[in-house]
Amino acid sequence: MMNTKDKYFRYIVYLGLLIGLVFSTFPVIWILSSSFKSNTEIFSLPPKIIPDSITLIAYNSIFEDKDKIQFFVNSYFVSLIVTALTLFIAILSGYSFSRFNFKLKRFLNLTIISTQTIPPISLLIPYFGMVVFFKIFDTYIALILTYLVFTLPYATLMMTSYFNSLPNELDDAVLVDGGSQFQALSKVLVPISLPGIVATCVYTFLLCWNEFLFALTLTKSTEMRTLPIGIQLLMGQHS
Repeated sequence: MMNTKDKYFRYIVYLGLLIGLVFSTFPVIWILSSSFKSNTEIFSLPPKIIPDSITLIAYNSIFEDKDKIQFFVNSYFVSLIVTALTLFIAILSGYSFSRFNFKLKRFLNLTIISTQTIPPISLLIPYFGMVVFFKIFDTYIALILTYLVFTLPYATLMMTSYFNSLPNELDDAVLVDGGSQFQALSKVLVPISLPGIVATCVYTFLLCWNEFLFALTLTKSTEMRTLPIGIQLLMGQHS
């Protein structure tokens, strides 16, 4: 049986988890609630979670504005493309770092880790210069290539760590049956690595979706702006 001390400890853990759950979900609940309110009710005091009258004016203002829809399209397009490319490259590179010994392996590992210590803002001007030099300013390619630089190192480290947790016997079994290293990766390791792959996808997608600084610097037209920039453009002198 559980003693009194263990019960109190469990209650404290549950209380902490409940507080964390409320703290993390309340902003989302408030956003959803505000989306069905009128502007007057949003700023009313005292604030209310449940609106007095439900209105779809906020959603209508988005779907009737082509520019706002384009912000969503740009963010989804760039984020999904970067996520797919990052995942493909990270799986191959993570498997290579985990299973093979080759020259400069340690140096490459240190290089990948060291890139995570560089503040992204310090790279803003060099990237802007490169984008302008290669004449890809205000294009999807500029955003995709730039985001790949920031997502690939961490994604590679994540996949390498996950592949390291899988026994080498899985690869050996495929090789004994006449399969190749690529078959061992695609047919055995990838299917059982779904938790690590999903975590990598979520991390990459959210990083691209929320990125503001480079999206603001490397684009200028409404057709290329992503959603974070679009939200910022909604703020003016009087609103």
